[in-house]
Amino acid sequence: MLKILLNRRNFLALAGLGGLASSLLVANLLRTRSAKAASSSNPVASKETKNLENSMISYQFPDNFLWGVATSAYQIEGAATEDGRKPSVWDTFSATPGKVKNGDTGAIACDHYHRYKADIDLMAELGVKDYRFSIAWPRIIPDGRGKVNEKGIDFYKRLVDALRDKGITPHATLFHWDSPQALEDLYGSWRSREMAKDFADYASAVVSRLGDRITHWMTLNEIVCFTHLSYDVEQDPPFAPGTRVKSRKDVWQTSHNALLAHGMGCQAIRAASPRPCSVALVDNFSVTVPLTESAVDIEAAKKAFHTTWVNGGIIFPALTGAYSPAMLEKLGADAPDIQPGDLKTIHQPLDALGFNIYSGAYVRAADNKQGYEHLEMPKGYPRLNMPWLYVVPESMYWGVRHVSETLGRKDLPVFVTENGCAAEDELNAKGEVIDSDRIMYLRQYLKSSHRAIDEGYPLKGYLLWSFMDNFEWAEGYDRRFGITYVDYKTQKRIPKASFNWYAESICQNRVV
Repeated sequence: MLKILLNRRNFLALAGLGGLASSLLVANLLRTRSAKAASSSNPVASKETKNLENSMISYQFPDNFLWGVATSAYQIEGAATEDGRKPSVWDTFSATPGKVKNGDTGAIACDHYHRYKADIDLMAELGVKDYRFSIAWPRIIPDGRGKVNEKGIDFYKRLVDALRDKGITPHATLFHWDSPQALEDLYGSWRSREMAKDFADYASAVVSRLGDRITHWMTLNEIVCFTHLSYDVEQDPPFAPGTRVKSRKDVWQTSHNALLAHGMGCQAIRAASPRPCSVALVDNFSVTVPLTESAVDIEAAKKAFHTTWVNGGIIFPALTGAYSPAMLEKLGADAPDIQPGDLKTIHQPLDALGFNIYSGAYVRAADNKQGYEHLEMPKGYPRLNMPWLYVVPESMYWGVRHVSETLGRKDLPVFVTENGCAAEDELNAKGEVIDSDRIMYLRQYLKSSHRAIDEGYPLKGYLLWSFMDNFEWAEGYDRRFGITYVDYKTQKRIPKASFNWYAESICQNRVV
């Protein structure tokens, strides 16, 4: 019907009036459908059509929906050797020739350590009320274990106080990949169970000192990235600090040790906090998306979820208390050693799950042993400025739905703790960055998140990645994920078009 209405005159009208004309056209179509439904004898159809009309036109979020932005310590802070901080594994990795594009390091990054007040002023201008950041372990306990560096604590006190002065709630991630180099030298970081104990001690030190200011804590960020992407059998890991190990079992042991750190960290946070607090894990599990929403493809996507990437060995034990049986069968002798009591320690009560989502994997039903097959992306499939950054907005909805249904955790509130994209941002002649490609990406993913809420799944908030351009790990400063442009030579911040778009979405509490 929409296609029929788009004759030449209507097309020219749409071209001239932009989104307004488009919205009116869709609204008229929906009103027609509503009238037909209302005149029918099916009250359910009438209600569903009315819901569709409201949803499609406004994409309004609940009044208590949380809007925010996110960053991490090593990517923005700089001040790598100031006030007692010692090297992290990322300092060592980025200083190694050939490891990071253009030889970039996080030694200065966005100089947020010195510019945090101005950055927070800009957050207030954006209109966010929630900010996720990470705390640098080597800034707090420079040797990884032992003496606490109070100057490091003092920086985060100043940061959090400045946030609270602007009415912005702090959400602190205790570990976002920058583990102390001292622990790598001592026992090989995540190859040892000692890492879990040292992480718990670090968590206790931080929370006991900052828990009067911070009540929203996250333990670890994206376990797979600092374990399975940091340890390899065939080669020295090319994209992250780590080590070549002897077997795949050794790789899986590192993620098991990280899960132990999460569990022990949860216990440490709750024991050390002087106030009631919220504790979460942040994970970037792989989202299997049904190619069609037929019953058979949906079932195929749920089956595939268990063994896609590392899902069955990370998010399953964290949220269910057991490795997925399908994953253990797939791993065989490569499965990690699980000591008595480990799974109980790992499966701590959580107040929320942080969900980092950028893309997804299409799956369909198949006549094979598994009952499903993964589908390769076509050559022309749209993606943004990372090799893996395919635009799959449905992954937002299906990720949240998998938590409730495939993992059986309908009780667990979910927050999107990272979502965003790298784009080929350039300053134009007016000194602006018109990143309409990023706006397109964010708009579609937020519409997908709205669908999850509309269908009753417990998605409670959205923290955009990232507040500003920053050190993008092995890509250095070559890839820009921010809604604020950073001129690294001058450290000038320039809000992009997406900054203003996001500000308007926050102001109206809907997708604009």
